[in-house]
Amino acid sequence: MTSAATLEEPGVRTAAAQVVGGTKIYGTGDTAVRALDDVTVAFEPERFTAIMGPSGSGKSTLMHCVAGLDTLTSGKAYIGAVELGSLSDKQLTQLRRDHIGFVFQAYNLIPTLTALENITLPIALGGHRPDQQWLDAVVGTVGLGDRLSHRPSELSGGQQQRVAVARALASRPQIIFADEPTGNLDSRSGAQILEFMSRAVRELGQTIVMVTHDPVAATYADSVLFLADGRIVDRVDEPTAQNVLDRVKAMGE
Repeated sequence: MTSAATLEEPGVRTAAAQVVGGTKIYGTGDTAVRALDDVTVAFEPERFTAIMGPSGSGKSTLMHCVAGLDTLTSGKAYIGAVELGSLSDKQLTQLRRDHIGFVFQAYNLIPTLTALENITLPIALGGHRPDQQWLDAVVGTVGLGDRLSHRPSELSGGQQQRVAVARALASRPQIIFADEPTGNLDSRSGAQILEFMSRAVRELGQTIVMVTHDPVAATYADSVLFLADGRIVDRVDEPTAQNVLDRVKAMGE
């Protein structure tokens, strides 16, 4: 489980991540909540997918289960060709570190480290050296070349989130999961983050799955999945603000 090659069979284009028959139930008996209800979905490589749905629809649960942050009650979740349920805790931790990037609404930067040190921290924790050419491409795309020596307290919220996205990209993960990555940002900073993420897919070949409640944010994705009551109920390819908003309204959000 030490290289990306273990996640692909030769000559086979595996989904970057997928869930097959995924069900997640919290609690037992009368208080049981079915957060996911027999969901099957595949996230294609080198695409930007947004997940939307009303509060409680299961969108964050789906992302957490496919990212290995939570476990399914039944069904299977895969990163590449690897079934997460087959892994030990140690193997799962290693897979998340080496093959998955995470971006959360809270930037989760280390305040005592510079922007560059925050970006390269996951690589250092894995005992590796950064691929300098890739790192230069990421830093160039994020547009923070003149801020790399600054600590988080010296950066704006938008700049901190760009550092967080660059950190997720720096280890060249198979897939990045982003949970409301622009939720704490003003519209201008949010747009910059979303454009950066879109460029990472187009220009760097990254794969990104993003949970969002914002129809405008969803338009930066290649496709949008809509969840309701733990099920995928709709999909929009090449989304526009209007057709996404129409779907959201139809779902009663």
